[in-house]
Amino acid sequence: MGKLYLIVGGRRSGKSDFALKFAESFAGPHAFLATCPFIDGEMEQRIRKHQQERDTSIWSTIEEEIQLSGIIRQNEKFNLFLIDCVTLWINNHIFQANERGHTFLEEDLTREVNSLLNVCAEIRADVILVSNETGLGVVPDNPETRFFLDLLGRCNQIVAARSEEVYMVSCGIPIKIKKGNS
Repeated sequence: MGKLYLIVGGRRSGKSDFALKFAESFAGPHAFLATCPFIDGEMEQRIRKHQQERDTSIWSTIEEEIQLSGIIRQNEKFNLFLIDCVTLWINNHIFQANERGHTFLEEDLTREVNSLLNVCAEIRADVILVSNETGLGVVPDNPETRFFLDLLGRCNQIVAARSEEVYMVSCGIPIKIKKGNS
């Protein structure tokens, strides 16, 4: 059975850079699960920049906005999965539910996160999840953003509880905040 790792940090904290370096210390082959949708030109430029930062001799990139569990199950050849990022994965779930006229509730979040983590616990590969830390910023001025941040905070708690190690990255400096299953 592989191990689960969580890397959190604020926007532009260096969490993705650390996650790549950390992941590359594991035996390959490596899969990078990218959850970011192409929504506009600026986001497309960000995606292209991140793609160029990954060494294609080390990484196989899989673009998937929602069905991470299925992708992981279908790709047993990998020894490591890096999911970047959980923040956008949750956002994608909220957006998809809204498109169907539904609200993505905390129960939905708990079900989706536990489903993903259960798959991660069943496979032999290690899994690293990257997520934004939401508890350090200002309280947003609108209910939609507060709701999103509340869901992401709950998600991070669930993932951290089941992770072997948790790192927080601030100013490009990783700080291990959990070691072992405690």
